[in-house]
Amino acid sequence: MQLSSEASQRFARISAHLHSPNLQKMEESSLLRRENCRAKGGAPGFKVAILGAAGGIGQPLAMLVKMNPLVSVLHLYDVVNSPGVAADVSHMDTGAVVRGFLGQPQLESALTGMDLVIIPAGVPRKPGMTRDDLFKINAGIVRTLCEGIAKCCPHAIVNLISNPVNSTVPIAAEVFKKAGTYDPKRLLGVTNLDVLRANTFVAEVLGIDPRDVDVPVVGGHSGVTILPLLSQVKPACTFTADEINYLTDRIQNGGTEVVEAKAGAGSATLSMAYGAAKFADACLRGLRGDAGIVECSFVASQVTELPFFASKVRLGRGGAEEVFPLGPLSEYERFGLEKAKKELVESIHKGISFIRK
Repeated sequence: MQLSSEASQRFARISAHLHSPNLQKMEESSLLRRENCRAKGGAPGFKVAILGAAGGIGQPLAMLVKMNPLVSVLHLYDVVNSPGVAADVSHMDTGAVVRGFLGQPQLESALTGMDLVIIPAGVPRKPGMTRDDLFKINAGIVRTLCEGIAKCCPHAIVNLISNPVNSTVPIAAEVFKKAGTYDPKRLLGVTNLDVLRANTFVAEVLGIDPRDVDVPVVGGHSGVTILPLLSQVKPACTFTADEINYLTDRIQNGGTEVVEAKAGAGSATLSMAYGAAKFADACLRGLRGDAGIVECSFVASQVTELPFFASKVRLGRGGAEEVFPLGPLSEYERFGLEKAKKELVESIHKGISFIRK
């Protein structure tokens, strides 16, 4: 029985979705060319790549980004298992077209034409492992991925999650400088999990909904470099000295809390994926031109004497278009700031030296 023209077109459309453009070309005789199929990414929105999409953060992050209506094309890259993750996520009935890319030979294809690149790639922290231990493994991974970005999508906004962020952001900056593509506004270290923890833990103390709480968290993204500004909490409130000590310590050690609770089975993956998805959404709304998008991020900064620092930034079409000053600090916070800067100096230098050596 001969298929009708309409049925043939439907089959061709399905075929275009099922077969990656990197793996199989449609036959020249197809009634519906791939360039005319929605699998090309014709839906309105932005093109997003996740590098490290098969990992503990990458998989839930891929799912959450697929749910974002601002995303038209979602590229999922990893050195293992990314085709399976892409196939799984692609069955969600949301607008983004999903494609999977596997291994170094397909990195450039994964990155070409992207508006936003999110990097959770690297190994997770395990019990007893310091962020310095992570550096030795993850630094090389970040370098390789950023070299691909510099070549294939130099104007993309980069959201860097790979730990230790205090060192990997300077690594990325040096890679982009060597390639001649560095735009400090477009390189953003993702630290907003610290903000989410601060909002949650403060809300527990206050007995209110964490969605009604806003705690600025500045400095960096590890240990004492994480500095919650509890004097600037919204809604305005006051804390006892014991509450300040308790909250600051718990916020600074939130990652360790999860690592120990998982007893060797992993680190903070689900909450990090949620935080990364929220931050990516803020970046996309900024790209769209929405006004008043403010988040905390580890960026190139003149807020302190350090070349990089986490503070509130205003996101826009160019990335981090404005970096806000710290505002008035309590004596406790001024003391904490000096401790944070002392450790940040070493972490930043380590990242820069990794590329320059």
